[in-house]
Amino acid sequence: MNMTNCSPEFAREADVIVVGAGLAGLVAAYELAKAGRKVHLVDQENRNNLGGQAFWSLGGLFFVDSPEQRRLGIKDSYELALQDWLGSAGFDRDDEDHWARQWAQAYVRFAATEKRDYLHDLGLRVTPLVGWAERGGGFADGHGNSVPRFHLTWGTGPEVLRVFTEPLLDGEKRGLVGFSFRHRVDELIVEDGAVVGVTGSVLEDTDLERGVASSRTVVGEFEFRAKAVVVTSGGIGHNHELIRRNWPTDRLGPCPETMISGVPAHVDGRMLGITEAAGGAIVNRDRMWHYTEGILNWNPIWPDHAIRIIPGPSSLWFDANGKRLPAPCFPGFDTNATMKEILATGYDYSWFVLTQSIIEKEFALSGSEQNPDLTGKDLKLTLKSRVAKGAPGPVEAFKQHGVDFVVADTLRELVDGMNKIARGPQLNFEALERQIIARDREIDNKYSKDSQLMAITNARRYFGDKAGRVAKPHRILDPAHGPLIAVRLNILTRKTLGGLQTNLDSQVMRPDGTPFPGLYAAGEVAGFGGGGVHGYNALEGTFLGGCIFSGRTAGRALATRLTTGETSANSPS
Repeated sequence: MNMTNCSPEFAREADVIVVGAGLAGLVAAYELAKAGRKVHLVDQENRNNLGGQAFWSLGGLFFVDSPEQRRLGIKDSYELALQDWLGSAGFDRDDEDHWARQWAQAYVRFAATEKRDYLHDLGLRVTPLVGWAERGGGFADGHGNSVPRFHLTWGTGPEVLRVFTEPLLDGEKRGLVGFSFRHRVDELIVEDGAVVGVTGSVLEDTDLERGVASSRTVVGEFEFRAKAVVVTSGGIGHNHELIRRNWPTDRLGPCPETMISGVPAHVDGRMLGITEAAGGAIVNRDRMWHYTEGILNWNPIWPDHAIRIIPGPSSLWFDANGKRLPAPCFPGFDTNATMKEILATGYDYSWFVLTQSIIEKEFALSGSEQNPDLTGKDLKLTLKSRVAKGAPGPVEAFKQHGVDFVVADTLRELVDGMNKIARGPQLNFEALERQIIARDREIDNKYSKDSQLMAITNARRYFGDKAGRVAKPHRILDPAHGPLIAVRLNILTRKTLGGLQTNLDSQVMRPDGTPFPGLYAAGEVAGFGGGGVHGYNALEGTFLGGCIFSGRTAGRALATRLTTGETSANSPS
C-alpha cells in the first residue's frame, strides 16, 4: 500500500475535502470518485487507521425483508420496521427532530429496498443466520425489533471497509483520490458565508498499529481549499469529558463514575465543536448510546479498552446490590431501560450470573478481533468454534484472563469471588441464592410466570435462536451445567446519537434552519443523518448502515451539485 500522502498539486485541485477517513468518509469519497470528482480525505491518524472504528465492529447490518430473513420464515416489511424504528426513536422535539424524522423514514426504506443490493454488488456477503438484537420493552408499538434483523457480515467490520477501500485505493492510483494522514483539522475556512476549506495542524509522523493512541505533537500547519467540505469525523465515544458534559441525568440517572471505552482514543468529537464554531447547528447533544455489558479487555489496544458482551437472553442479571433486574431489563432487550435501572442504585456496574452451558451457546463478543473465524471468513474454523462443544476461543480467553470474570463450582464460592471485585456493596449470599432458586423452580414446566423464562421460550421458537443463540432452559444451580460464572458488567462508551443537523442532501444546517453553503456531514458526527436518526434508542446493526447511507447520500448529492455547475456547490436545496 502506498504510504505517502497526496501531493500539494492534488490538494490544490481537489473538488471536495472529506474530514475523517472512517466508514462514512470512505463511502462519500467512493461515490464522489465514482462520479469522476477529485476527493481529498484528511485524517488525524496514520494510514494504518484507514476506516476508523468501523474496522473493530462486528459488522452487523440492519436489513428489512431480506432473502436471509425469508429463508428463516421471518415475515418483515417496511411498515413493521418503520413502526419499530419510530417506537424506539420516540421523536419528541419539533426543531431538533425535524430532519431526523425524515432521515428515519428514508433510512428504513433504504434498508428495505436498495441497501442489500448496493452492498452485494460491491462484493459484501452476510451469514445465513439473522440475529435478534435489542428485542425491546414489551409493547408492539414501543421500543425494540419485532423480528430478527441483525445480519452479520461475512468478514465482519474489515470486510465492510474492504468493499469501499479497494476502489478508493484504485482511485488513488488513478489520481482521483488523495489522502493527507496525520493532518488534524482545527478550523473550517468560511468566506462570504460559505465553507471553502480547512486549516489545521500536521502531527508528527507515526507507524503505530491500528487503534493505538498516537502522539499529538504538532510539527507543522496546513491549509486546504476545495469547492465543498464533508465532515465525517465520528462521535465523542472516547471523550469522557464531553460524555459527562452531555450526559442525560434526568433521563438515565447519574453519569457513571467508572466508564470504559469501546472505541479508540482518536474518537474525540473535536469536529463537532469546530463545526459549531464555524456556524453549524448541533442538535440532540444528550442522546447517546452506551452499553451496560462492558468488560475490560485483558489484552488492550487502546486506553481503557472495553469489549461488549453480546448476550443471549438466559443469564440472570443482578444490580450492584444483588437484586435481580426487572422486565424488560433482560440481556439483549432494552439497553437504555437497563442503564437507568443500574444507575438508579447509585452504582455504575451490575452482574451476570450464568452457567457454562449458557456461556458456550449465548456469549458473543463485540469486535472484529474477537471473532477471528468470522473476520477471516474461515468456514471450517467458524463451524468448529460455533458448533463444537465449548465456548469460542476468545470467550474462553476472557473467562480465564478477564478481571471481570469469576468462575466457581458452588454459589458460595461464586459470591465470595464477586465480593472480591465489587466496587460497591458486598453481596448477600442468602439473598442471591433465594432469587436463583426461585427462578430455578420455574423450570419444571414449559410455561412460567417468570418474564425472562417466557422471553426465552419465545426466542427458542425462532430457529436462528434455538439453533445457535439460546441455551436450552435449565437450572442455574444444576451442577451438570456448571461451573457457575459471574461477570461484573461495566458501562462501555460507544455511540453519539445526536450531532450536526443535516437535511436530506446531507447539507449541514445553520441554527436559523437554512443550509450552510459548502458544508456537508455524514456518519456519527451527524447523528448518522439529520442530527439524530435513531432518536433515543438504536435498533442495532444500524450504525454501520447509518454511516453507509449518510455517506452515500452526501457523496451523491454533492456529485450531482458539482456536475450541474452550481456555484461552489453552495446553492441551498
